[in-house]
Amino acid sequence: MRKTLNILASSFRLTMQELMVNKLRTALSLIGISFGIFCIIGVLATVNSLEANIQNQIKSLGTNTIYIDKWDYKGGPDYPWWKYVNRPVPKFEEVNLIKQRSRLTSNVAFEIDTRLTVEYENNALEGVTVFGVSEEEDDIQPVKMAYGRFISGAEFASGSPVAIIGYTNAENLFFSPELAIGKEIKIKGIKATIIGVIKKMGTPMIGWDYDQCFITSYRFAKEIFNEENSRPKIMVKGKGNVSSSALADELEGVMRSIRKLSPKQEDNFSLNQISSFSDNVSSLFGSINLGGWAIGILSLIVGAFGIANIMFVTVKERTPIIGLKKAIGAKKRSILSEFLLESATICVMGGLMGLLLVYILTLVLTNVFNFPVFISAGILTLAISICVIIGILAGMIPAYSASRLDAVVAIRSK
Repeated sequence: MRKTLNILASSFRLTMQELMVNKLRTALSLIGISFGIFCIIGVLATVNSLEANIQNQIKSLGTNTIYIDKWDYKGGPDYPWWKYVNRPVPKFEEVNLIKQRSRLTSNVAFEIDTRLTVEYENNALEGVTVFGVSEEEDDIQPVKMAYGRFISGAEFASGSPVAIIGYTNAENLFFSPELAIGKEIKIKGIKATIIGVIKKMGTPMIGWDYDQCFITSYRFAKEIFNEENSRPKIMVKGKGNVSSSALADELEGVMRSIRKLSPKQEDNFSLNQISSFSDNVSSLFGSINLGGWAIGILSLIVGAFGIANIMFVTVKERTPIIGLKKAIGAKKRSILSEFLLESATICVMGGLMGLLLVYILTLVLTNVFNFPVFISAGILTLAISICVIIGILAGMIPAYSASRLDAVVAIRSK
């Protein structure tokens, strides 16, 4: 074991010496590998970060949750809006009926929202999204408070004129978010007291923009704006051991019963599963990852041929040294390991350069575009593994030919 380690250490020292002597050759060998690793790892890191961000935003809509609405959320170019436009909107009364008839639900909430002007003294915010929600909303889509508190059960029940405010809105109206607590605002001329400020969340690609919203109780909200024209929806969260598909199957029967639909009538509601959004996102980003792999593999193949060519030249230059080593007792496996180690080292160095470029990319995206990108431990392991495998494959034939040289012939070669 010690002898093998000594041989590998000696081979590594010789490898580094050769690489330092032939700097230009080494640099040219590294370019292809660096670019290939940059393409693969850059795409994987960016796409995985974007997917993680979107998946977290989807989870904020509620895990194992189904939205009951007149509209189907799938969308697309062939979206049959005329099929949905005349459907009845969900009603607040249906919330209790769902609770009574469903065995698989843990929480049911009702939500309405619209855009309004919110005023505080001489300041006003136009086009602000105001949500009216029922009590179990926070159990389905919990929000973290920066200051103050969430709406209490008694305030939900009585429709008290209280509201919580998004962080950005609090900054715009009160300059400092903590000053919002206890202030009295006007929504369409109706007064409401701020009791809480939502923790800063950032602008999402999917879901609520918590930073720029107001949340109040459903009973108070319906006094401010018309419920029918405020995109009402029912949110249903399943119990912990219930799958989303099982919950959807039960809810279909429950809603048909509530709406008194005959067996021949089509559903006049849509069950929008949050889990299906997550699956669609995973499928989309899987396709993008394949594109990154395709570009990166082509670059790695070019780089591998370059390294193989360099290794053939190296074997040719060091043929007399190889012959001398074999003459004093060096075995085939030590010669083979020496050149494989050199080839793998070149690839790993190229991979590290590629990772450095990816790290610079993450800094640019994170700081300039305010998009957090991370390189996971799994991606780092993948990068090093690819480099080692490419290095071994690229150096296999040159290393094998070097190990098969005849000692006498190799010493006499020039």
